[in-house]
Amino acid sequence: MPIADAPPTIVVTATALPAPAAERLLGVERIGTDKLERAGVGSLDRVLQQAAGVQLFRRSDARSGHPTSQGVTLRALGGNAASRALLILDGVPQSDPFGGWVNWPAYDPSNLEEVLVVRGGGSVADGPGALAGSIRMRSRTDAGVRASAEVGSRGSVAADLNVGAALGNGFVSLSAFGGRGDGFVPIVSEARGPADRPAPYAFGGGRFRYAVPVAASVRLEAMIAGFNDRRERGLAFTANRSRGTDVSVRLLGDGRWNWSALAYAQRREFESSFASANDARTAASRAALQFHVPGRAAGWSLETRPPVPTGWQVRLGTDGRAMKGRSEELGSFSAGVATRDRRSGGKSATQGAFVEVTRTNSPWEMSGTARLDHWQISDGQYRERLLTTGRVTADEQFDDRSGWLPTARLAVGRAVAPGLRLRSAAYLGWRLPTLNELFRPFRAGPDATAANALLKPERLAGVEGGATYDDEQLHLSLTAFVNRLRDPIGNRTLGSGPGLFPQVGFVGAGGSYRQRQNGSPLLVHGLEANGGWHSGPWSIDGSLSLTRARQQSPEGATRRPAQTPALLASASARWEQQGKSLSLQLWHSGAQFEDDENRIRLRPATTVSAYGSLPISSAISLIARAENLANSTVVAGRTSDGVAERATPRTFWLGVRIGRQSR
Repeated sequence: MPIADAPPTIVVTATALPAPAAERLLGVERIGTDKLERAGVGSLDRVLQQAAGVQLFRRSDARSGHPTSQGVTLRALGGNAASRALLILDGVPQSDPFGGWVNWPAYDPSNLEEVLVVRGGGSVADGPGALAGSIRMRSRTDAGVRASAEVGSRGSVAADLNVGAALGNGFVSLSAFGGRGDGFVPIVSEARGPADRPAPYAFGGGRFRYAVPVAASVRLEAMIAGFNDRRERGLAFTANRSRGTDVSVRLLGDGRWNWSALAYAQRREFESSFASANDARTAASRAALQFHVPGRAAGWSLETRPPVPTGWQVRLGTDGRAMKGRSEELGSFSAGVATRDRRSGGKSATQGAFVEVTRTNSPWEMSGTARLDHWQISDGQYRERLLTTGRVTADEQFDDRSGWLPTARLAVGRAVAPGLRLRSAAYLGWRLPTLNELFRPFRAGPDATAANALLKPERLAGVEGGATYDDEQLHLSLTAFVNRLRDPIGNRTLGSGPGLFPQVGFVGAGGSYRQRQNGSPLLVHGLEANGGWHSGPWSIDGSLSLTRARQQSPEGATRRPAQTPALLASASARWEQQGKSLSLQLWHSGAQFEDDENRIRLRPATTVSAYGSLPISSAISLIARAENLANSTVVAGRTSDGVAERATPRTFWLGVRIGRQSR
């Protein structure tokens, strides 16, 4: 009697709910594994800047910039180091609980299946922090082994390993990555002195995910991830360190009612030392030391999609996130000794519910969303003590605050010709001030900025309209938009040194005293375009963001917000055949201003990067990369006394990649 064939092994990999139908009506841009793996720039933040309108607060990338300057935004809504766009990984918000910045070294591009850039406010399931839009990352769940190792300029090395395999009737994946480098001197050559030195960096992290069916039509996904990042800023006494751990559990249900339930917890630790150099830059001395900056967050989300007639989709959901954090630091150093002890911090939380209704079975597709959130800010404090005598010089306990704010979006779209669709949307969004903005003063070089516990939430209203064309070879998307941001939070200049100022103490000659404040409304008119063409082994992609951002100063002058270029553009060309590939990427940023008064101008910047791969077997390829191939000087920041800092110079990489390659 013949033996029956064994049943095939079924591998279950948990993924999020299917893409919402409403995304057809929005200008969503997808960055797939091909772009994530084959960019000349290796870090995720630089890859994302190839998308139209994606901007970090500083032009420097995560290997050289200070971690607190790495907030991400969209559509020229910058001017602040906190993120105005919400970064999400597998449903979990990623902004730092205390400061709102993003720890970019925590993410390995090779372990991501895709990144979706959703521009504009009115986010539903993403949460209230998506003021300018959201950037959604989804982890890879494919089986097999992938790895790469590279060596680069200035003693740089980088490596990653990704393993995915069936485990029983479930699926397990493990990723690990890391890198280091001797770094470059951040200060531009004409301004540096003997005290300036290279800024080394080292980072590493990993993620473990397990997915398994737990009942009929119910799947469970558990994840734990961690990262560690160390670097220096090019002077003695400027070392900083970031560490983090995320844990999440998600249940996914199929059937007549599709649903998702997620719970997560996050832990962040940050330490940073700050230094100042003398006028001749022959010596550096410590200016401040943040020796303990813990941030904690816990959150949850629940979404269900009830059965409705064909051509309709209804989403119902609720979510919340609670955050707390503080900064413990030493300041007012004299002869290398701290004279003051400072502590600042508090708690904040949001809870909301939403509904989205989308109709797709008529010539005019329509979607309407509404969301209502309750927010709280509590336990705010700022305390300062003289270390020499123990006398408390400031002990402020700030009143708790709370309120309700709406989010909404109405979108319509219609196919008007084969491959051509028109779309339009109007939306409302908002962002809560971070604990860092509310309660912690800080210094950057000779400049000092005070906190403001009375900051109000930022509120956005916007409209957009656009067209998308798709056929087998060509994709084009064009969007025009108008955004009005009320109560934007920025650093307003209030005085110049030398002098004593509230919260920050003495500011020397050449330095500026600023305070975080809600400014007058920010109005942004803009045009975004992105597209791609492929034919045979050739493909070309490009993006363009043109914006006119204007804000009225208290004196009545109209100015552009700080760190907001009017032009952002990128382009790439790639050839690929029989596993061999070669690509070039161009990135350009127009001129922008360092400060709110538009006195300190940063000139335009352009970089060209390259990537190539050559297979030497079915599973092994040699790879080569070049960042900033022309060695352009990209000015990332400039202090009030004229000292400029640059972004990454020319960097060459050579390595090997093992495993199945993306197509």
